[in-house]
Amino acid sequence: MGWLLLKVFLLGMTFSGFLYPFVDYSTSGNTKAQRPNIVIVLADDMGWGDLGANGAETTDTVSLDKMASEGMRFTDFHAAASTCSPSRASLLTGRLGLRNGVTHNFAVTSVGGLPLNETTLAEVLHQAGYVTGMIGKWHLGHHGSYHPSFRGFDYYFGIPYSHDMGCTDTPGYNHPPCPACPQGDGPLRNPEKDCYTDVALPLYENLNIVEQPVNLSGLAGRYAAKASEFIEQASSSGRPFLLYVALAHMHVPLSVTPPLANPWSQRPYRAGLREMDSLVGQIKDKIDRTAKENTFLWFTGDNGPWAQKCELAGSVGPFVGSWQTHQGGSSAKQTTWEGGHRVPALAYWPGRVPTNVTSSALLSVLDIFPTVVALAGASLPPGRRFDGLDASEVLLGRSQAGHRVLFHPNSGAAGERGLLQTVRLGRHKAFYITGGAKACDGRVGPAQHHAPPLIFNLEEDAAEGVPLPRESAEYQAVLPEIGKVLADILQDITNDNTSRADYAQDASAIPCCDPHHVACRCQTL
Repeated sequence: MGWLLLKVFLLGMTFSGFLYPFVDYSTSGNTKAQRPNIVIVLADDMGWGDLGANGAETTDTVSLDKMASEGMRFTDFHAAASTCSPSRASLLTGRLGLRNGVTHNFAVTSVGGLPLNETTLAEVLHQAGYVTGMIGKWHLGHHGSYHPSFRGFDYYFGIPYSHDMGCTDTPGYNHPPCPACPQGDGPLRNPEKDCYTDVALPLYENLNIVEQPVNLSGLAGRYAAKASEFIEQASSSGRPFLLYVALAHMHVPLSVTPPLANPWSQRPYRAGLREMDSLVGQIKDKIDRTAKENTFLWFTGDNGPWAQKCELAGSVGPFVGSWQTHQGGSSAKQTTWEGGHRVPALAYWPGRVPTNVTSSALLSVLDIFPTVVALAGASLPPGRRFDGLDASEVLLGRSQAGHRVLFHPNSGAAGERGLLQTVRLGRHKAFYITGGAKACDGRVGPAQHHAPPLIFNLEEDAAEGVPLPRESAEYQAVLPEIGKVLADILQDITNDNTSRADYAQDASAIPCCDPHHVACRCQTL
């Protein structure tokens, strides 16, 4: 524990537990007025079709819809992977999993995380003089140096992984339901295999567990309060700030405050969506009151909805992956069908991002890293290559030029995780492998290899229902180019400075504030 104490000593403690380094940035050539504050809000398991502004018949996203009318909405925006850890690693590095080493999720017992030689967005902006904070789900390693407090964030408040990866006293709504944490030293239970039963879910503030198990029913309000406090205090520091808010919504278990009187008639998912919308609205309102003209707010999601959760999962909108669902399984989260990675996305910056604009530019969560670095006037880390692009010109309304090519890594439904076997090239999308994730009915679509690949024209077939006939002129014209761009990126990755994540597991890595109490119970708040 000595190195932890050294870290705390070097960082220094100031107001409300915020960690700030003793570095003088007063001689920097850029002033705060020239460099925007950055707020990134990442929803979890939210479907493209959950957003009212995307055409959903819903009044559950009033705040987000208002943000869309006051800023820019993206209709062809994609997660960098279709599952949690790889998507988040790509957001913070601008690199695909084959480069940054994160190809699948980390566990409660993981001893590693996002490789330490990968440079995070927080580290880049921290070095450029930004105050950096994170609130919410990390899921990039929690043990030792992989904790967010060692990855560039001055302040952290949140849960180190998905909030279904530990028991609570307020289990919320899940499918199948999971039990509450044990209260005493009774015999071990035998719940559903997807339930974590005997280690409570921890809540961290900086390096300390402040509550275990987390009270999920009040988590949204606490996240809103901590975000507001960070924005207020960082704005008073005289330095620009980065705030990354990784929401628990809309991942299960869904927990709504106050609890629903009749949950199965009141639809917990919609109630959770309203709670998430309110939380984002509170963050935006705080920005508007505190630093409106100089704060860029980016809202998006980590992947599509988790279909196996049935009525507790969101909507993919028109991106239903019909070809796959006819074969069996889900075409949402964990797959490379559009429903797995096409996510809602909004940008808001009064006076800079044009209002009430819809952009069809092909963009990705990968673009957040280089775009924010450019807006902050910082430099990309040397000695490595990036898969994202600087989308500043699109955001500021000067261009509609996004990616020409995107690659969608295997994310659990089929193929080796992280491999690039699905290619987007303009309006075309090619699958060298297909497979369906577990669906609500319990079915899984088996992996199928395709040589030559299935190719869909997304402009004419957003539902990915009927692949182009292989003998057609359109198919024959695009096939060689798809093969070339795939070969090119694989060669580029081979020549790059890549990393490999440590996925080893050990029980000693489990966060536990008091191993002498059942389920590691403690409460220090």
